[in-house]
Amino acid sequence: MTKILLLSDTHGHLDETILKYAKEADEIWHAGDLGTIEVADELAAIKPFKAVYGNIDDHIIRKDYPLDQKFNCEEVTVWMTHIGGYPNRYSPRVRNQINQNPPKLFISGHSHILKVMWDKKLNLLHMNPGACGKKGFHQMRTMLRFQIDGKEIKALEVIEIGKR
Repeated sequence: MTKILLLSDTHGHLDETILKYAKEADEIWHAGDLGTIEVADELAAIKPFKAVYGNIDDHIIRKDYPLDQKFNCEEVTVWMTHIGGYPNRYSPRVRNQINQNPPKLFISGHSHILKVMWDKKLNLLHMNPGACGKKGFHQMRTMLRFQIDGKEIKALEVIEIGKR
């Protein structure tokens, strides 16, 4: 079983609450808009870290982190990207690929809107952890915590960090 902390849209902000949850996870995944390479470095120093770059991320972050991460966690296929859309509204860049070869778990960020949806047509779970940074239009800072146990995605929790 692997305990995952999923966050997005830090926009250069980390605080003790985020770090507390990061230390409790087995792996930390970041769905883009890190904001600074220091955010990535600090999280990567705590636990195994996967991230994608977002639209605000500079060339330094883009050198170290890809646009898409496609990987397996235990027996779950994962695709993480920053601007990906969501079921029935996938971004044009993602749409053809996801229809041809859907992962079990599709993760995106960008919208600052926490969203977890089942895509019945593609038989996949979509997650967007919202935003845990302080920049943007969101009111509540959020992250997701869940477990992957073999083929199962379970124990999903919404973490509300507080007002931005």
